[in-house]
Order: sequence, then structure tokens, then C-alpha cells
Amino acid sequence: MNTIAIVGASLAGVSSARALRERGFDGNIVVIGDEPHRPYDRPPLSKDFLAGAISEADLALVTSDDADLDLDWRLGHRAEALDPALRSVVLDSGERIVTDGVVLATGARARLLPGRTVPGVHTLRTLDDAVALRAELVPGAHLVVIGGGFIGAEVASTARTLGLTVTVVEQLPVPMAGPLGAELGQVCAQLHGDHGVQLITGTGVADLAGTDRVRSVLLTDGRELPADVVVVGVGAVPNTEWLAGSGIELTRGVRTDARCATNIPSVVAAGDCAVADNPYAGRAVRLEHWTNALEQPATAAATLLGHEHTANPRAPYFWSDQYGARLQFAGHHRDGDHIEIVEGDPAARRFTAVYRRADRAVAVFAMNQPKIFGRWRRELTAAVVLSG
Repeated sequence: MNTIAIVGASLAGVSSARALRERGFDGNIVVIGDEPHRPYDRPPLSKDFLAGAISEADLALVTSDDADLDLDWRLGHRAEALDPALRSVVLDSGERIVTDGVVLATGARARLLPGRTVPGVHTLRTLDDAVALRAELVPGAHLVVIGGGFIGAEVASTARTLGLTVTVVEQLPVPMAGPLGAELGQVCAQLHGDHGVQLITGTGVADLAGTDRVRSVLLTDGRELPADVVVVGVGAVPNTEWLAGSGIELTRGVRTDARCATNIPSVVAAGDCAVADNPYAGRAVRLEHWTNALEQPATAAATLLGHEHTANPRAPYFWSDQYGARLQFAGHHRDGDHIEIVEGDPAARRFTAVYRRADRAVAVFAMNQPKIFGRWRRELTAAVVLSG
């Protein structure tokens, strides 16, 4: 291989570039990104950056220390087509990048509410999103967050520290019940009340009122919530539309095997856009986690270069910082798993819980107990290695 194109200038993209160089690839690496910015860290966008505690420079994933990566950047240009027959990626500028291998790391974008939108309604996925939202989070304003997942909860937490009145609307009866289960989702939901945030569950959004600017949020149960600012946090959509007609198998994202290989030779995928076989889930899943975007590219790079590589066996892991609490989760939860509190007390907001399936630990969740969580996370990994 002489040239490899990485489509996606994000954590997964820059991690892929590093992994290729670490494995001895000394050819041309072209990195394509639709944003004008060099790769940046996304988790702080809903926390420290949104609060104004850190600057844009603090988010940088590529610094002067990475000069030896010798990357050929194509920033501010969107990939519009993949042509495997001609071994090329076509950009919105019309440029055709001929390549010997491709890493698909296009990530995902924020899901939008159906229907119209008005000024004052935000999503939070990109640096530009965070800059625009930060300008509107002024003390005394009323923020309505639509969606009680991790992003919504983190934005609510940050807004409270900035002196806003905050309401969170969640369509499900219990926020975060999907990844955590209803029991622990409810414990996390109680953090909102602990910090003066109104949580409304079991109802959806019917419409947004306002013309020149959002004025209120109309709920499906008939209530109307005053709003100076609205943040929509209702999930993400993988950026795969541009691959239509390429022959790449798309199933809720880019379908790969456990080694990140797609059904097209010399094309691999990693990060938020990839749906990969996962030993913890027992099926193919798409993981929208920072740790996965950091670690999975090592497997993708090895596969692309034809190197032997054992995929990292560690359990899927994510964390969230909300209202001063550190939430950590590893493994994979299914409905019907038995949950056991092994340390601490949920009422004290300091505890560790283990999920068991047929008497086997399959996941662990902790609130404000990082050391105990770390021990259980290592045990989960050891169990999978031994069973494999």
C-alpha cells in the first residue's frame, strides 16, 4: 500500500492514523473531515468547554508532538462517494482521492426532532454546536433539555452550574434505562432532583412555539414549558448515507466483523459509524463510546495492513460526569439481568452494582467509586479472556 485514506477527522480517525504509523506504514495518509477543525476531543463539549472552563486549544487531539504522523489533511470537505472499483474517495469539491486502502471513521451526527426548528434550539455534537450553545447559557435563562440520556444530563448539569433554570423532558418512563436498566436508570435520574432540575418523564414533545426565537416547548400531554433555550439530545445517527451504491454492507451503520473488516476488500471501519461483532454483547453492536473510538482503530489498522492482531478484549466502557458525580459503566446489559449492589448505597450516591446473567458477571456500574469499579472492570475482562 502506498496511500490510505481515512474518512473522518475525529478521535477514531486520528487514532487510526497513529495506529497505522505505529505498525510501520510509511506511505501517504490522507485524512478527510467535513469540519474545518483539526480533530478535537468531544466529551468536554458538554462539560468543561460548555462551562467556559477550558478553551478550544485544550480540546486538540493533534498537537506539535504529532508532527511525525505526516498527515495529508483535507479539512472542510465532505466525502460524497466511495468507488471501490476505481479505488477512490470522491469529495464534495470534486477531487477524487485514489487510495490503496480506506478507513471509514465518519462517526455520527446528532438526531434532530421531526418538523420545524427555530432559533434558540440546539443540538450538541460538534465544536461549533458547543460554541453556539455556550453563548446562550446565561444566568437566569430557562433551559429545556429534550432527552434524558447522558448528553442531556451533562448539559443540564453544566447549565445548573451556570445559574440557569433547567427542565429535562424524557419520553421514556425512566431515563437511561436502555444502557443501565430501569433500576439504576432511576437512581441516576434522582441526581436531577438533588440539584434542583425538574425532570418530566413518560411524555414526548409535540411542537416548539415561537417564530423569531423559541418561546416554549409543547408536550404531548398538553403541558407547555417556557424556554429561552432548548437542547435536543435524542440520540445520534451514523454518517453512512454517502456510502449508498458503494457495495458496503450497511446495517444500522457500517457492518464489520470483529476485526473491523467490511465486505469490501481493503476497506475497514472503526468508531461510532461501525457495527462490529462484539463478544460481550454476543452480537454486532455500534458503540458510541470515547474508549471504543480510541482503541478499535488499532484493530482496524492491523486488518488493513494484513497484520496479525488480537482485538482488545476489554469490556465496552463509558463514563459520564453529572452534577459532580462520576458515573462509570463497563460490559453489556440486557433486560432480565440481575443487579446486585456489591459496595456502598445508592441513596448516598456512592455505590457499585454488578449485573449478572446466569450467575455470571456481565457488566458493572459505579457512582463515585472509581477504584472499586476498576477492579470489577478488570474482572470482566479476565472472565471473557478465560471463556474465549
